[in-house]
Amino acid sequence: MKIKVDNDILFELTETQKNVIKNDIPSEEFDEDIKRRLQWVVMHKYAKCLTRLKTEWLPKLKELGVQSIPLDDDAFAELVFSRSEYKDRSAKEKEKQKEKDLRHKV
Repeated sequence: MKIKVDNDILFELTETQKNVIKNDIPSEEFDEDIKRRLQWVVMHKYAKCLTRLKTEWLPKLKELGVQSIPLDDDAFAELVFSRSEYKDRSAKEKEKQKEKDLRHKV
């Protein structure tokens, strides 16, 4: 079984690995069970990240004077992403590295 994302093979389960899993999961349910588990992992990560985004940005939006904050999760996220103050993880880390580099130069 090949696990792919956008046609990139992430990993492959050998027949032996599949059979080990089938020791606990009925063979007829194996494919659907694996799909469900993979979906759960990704959606769980999404839910945790969304919670952290809200925890960080609800107070910031209030402080910035935003009067209307969407209840819909996607609309909330798009509101945050549209803010000039927003930086994703990579941008935050680059900024921290620049600050660190400047401190070491002094």
